[in-house]
Amino acid sequence: MMNKRNAFVLIFSLAVLSACNKGSAEYLEVEVATNMRALLEEEDTDKDKRITKDDQGDRRFELQLTNGGEYVVSSTYFLSNLLQELALKNAAGDSVAFLELSRIEEAPSSRISRNIREVYWDDLTRTVDRKGLKKILEDSKSSDTVTRRIYVPSTDSVAREYFNSLAHEFSNFRVEVLPENITPEYVKSINDKPGILSLKLENGRGVPFVVPGGRFNEMYGWDSYFEGLGLIRDDRNDLARAMVDNFCYQIEHYGKILNANRSYYLTRTQPPFLTSFIRSVYAAMEVEDKEWLKKTLETAITEYETVWMVSGERLAPNGLNRYYAASIGIPPETEDGHFREVLTGFVNRYNESRADFEEEALTLEEYVHNYQSGAIVEPDLDEYFLHDRSLRESGHDTSWRLDNSCAHLNTVGLNALLYKYETDLAFLIGNYFNGVLAHENGKSYSAGYWRKQARMRKELMNELMWDETKGSFYDYNLITSFRTDFESATNYFPLWAGLATEDQAKRMLDRLQSTLVAHCGVASTAKASVEKYATNDVQRQWDYPNGWAPHQMLIWKGLQNYGYDAEASELAYRWLWMITRNAVDYNGTIPEKYDVVSCTHKVYAEYGNVGTEFDYITTSGFGWMNASYQVGLDVLDSELLKKLNDLVPPEEVF
Repeated sequence: MMNKRNAFVLIFSLAVLSACNKGSAEYLEVEVATNMRALLEEEDTDKDKRITKDDQGDRRFELQLTNGGEYVVSSTYFLSNLLQELALKNAAGDSVAFLELSRIEEAPSSRISRNIREVYWDDLTRTVDRKGLKKILEDSKSSDTVTRRIYVPSTDSVAREYFNSLAHEFSNFRVEVLPENITPEYVKSINDKPGILSLKLENGRGVPFVVPGGRFNEMYGWDSYFEGLGLIRDDRNDLARAMVDNFCYQIEHYGKILNANRSYYLTRTQPPFLTSFIRSVYAAMEVEDKEWLKKTLETAITEYETVWMVSGERLAPNGLNRYYAASIGIPPETEDGHFREVLTGFVNRYNESRADFEEEALTLEEYVHNYQSGAIVEPDLDEYFLHDRSLRESGHDTSWRLDNSCAHLNTVGLNALLYKYETDLAFLIGNYFNGVLAHENGKSYSAGYWRKQARMRKELMNELMWDETKGSFYDYNLITSFRTDFESATNYFPLWAGLATEDQAKRMLDRLQSTLVAHCGVASTAKASVEKYATNDVQRQWDYPNGWAPHQMLIWKGLQNYGYDAEASELAYRWLWMITRNAVDYNGTIPEKYDVVSCTHKVYAEYGNVGTEFDYITTSGFGWMNASYQVGLDVLDSELLKKLNDLVPPEEVF
């Protein structure tokens, strides 16, 4: 009788005999559909078309080879890799295929990084042109269920002519030309006529851009900068540069970098990263294009002056900035019921005011209809939605930190980003234009001018936002004239911007570690702050216990700026371990966000978690999460990288 050890040797030997050498790689020849069907039957016990740690199979599969041999694959991770490789062959239409053993048994960080570099970026790339419209127009956000629309700016005759020439190629397709003056009233008037906004065309083709993924098929504002860092790291500077060009197009033709290129975002911008994006792309150019640099810097200066420094809007009376997304009515992109609690309070107040006149009470639906039509005028509700839109403009939609107050706050994050604009402009003009840039608007801007702007902002931030007792910066409330005490990852953007002094940086590190650092990275906000300010039990997605890629990346770089390399490496390891552990356990899943306390992608918050729903294999991950993985790998040394591949948990490393 053959014992287990001899049986294993026989199976392994058969596998080796059936392997084919293609160069130095070892391959196994298999029938794709038969093995894939058997693998799912045995190991995908919950029938979700994935193999994860939640399945109840025996985590051992005998892969049938075409020569009659077998190859045993064990462990959730290797089995899910096998499923993914079979799925790829099946999608390619292969009935018989060679599977590369090194792909099935690939080191976790290598597999994730390779997929991001070779597959995900391309899968997330879009263009707004003939080729790209088919996919974009399939998105429900491009239509009112019947008519599919693209809006083009009145200032771009080339786009108008190009898209009109395509009108006959797509069913129920309309090209709408925007007015020269885009007002909040106009934007409200087209809320029931949603559509995509055109982006830059070059030589008859759309200039490409990367989307976040999942339900997001648009070019999002601050997502794009972080995606760009990942692209540059992966030698895709061409695509990063194209995204800068699309940003400049938006400023030229829509007046701002948009929240995203959707019609209902026309009055709303996003956190400003353009100068940092320009600087990163230019530094990565193999051949410097000084003409491109000049043009993009001129556009960044235009944005700075016409979007951020307009008094009474995003420039507050105290000289610091705020988010201020003016518009009218209820934001149309929110799901049904999102504002039910808030609106119910206003309905009740309205009905109580009418009770003395024996007026019939309005239902919630009737009140909303009358408010949206203008029949009911309610300044307090107008202000609430100003704050809500401004919160969404901040990129942090939503958080208790900004709820019903955002337009009244000089936020640390925004002012640190604009300080970085000012220092970036000083650096680039000083180093590449002999200290003076002649702008197409007829003005000349010196490096010294931008250094002065930065110095004045820094002085104001230290005066109004720095808390000497706590050792950190905090948002400043324009109405109360006091700093808030909300602990947030955005309080540490001054480290990334280089605004803090050495002493401030040391104290900020202490504060960060005591309030926001969790088991698997930096939480967006502190638990104590949420408990203090939350007015109901709704789990806001940009609050504790969730962590987000942009916060991690900015804080790693911020710590490195001040010589805290070991601390940056620790935070990067915690974050990457969580991503890697979840990908290993859950069929390669890379989602929009994580719970950094429980170290899981199973986040129970508003809007769910984009990037967790797919069959067999994820082909895109999630934009800035992909970037954080690639950038984070470069923060780790070889020893930490080995521990990451061995999945050594953070508590055993630090």
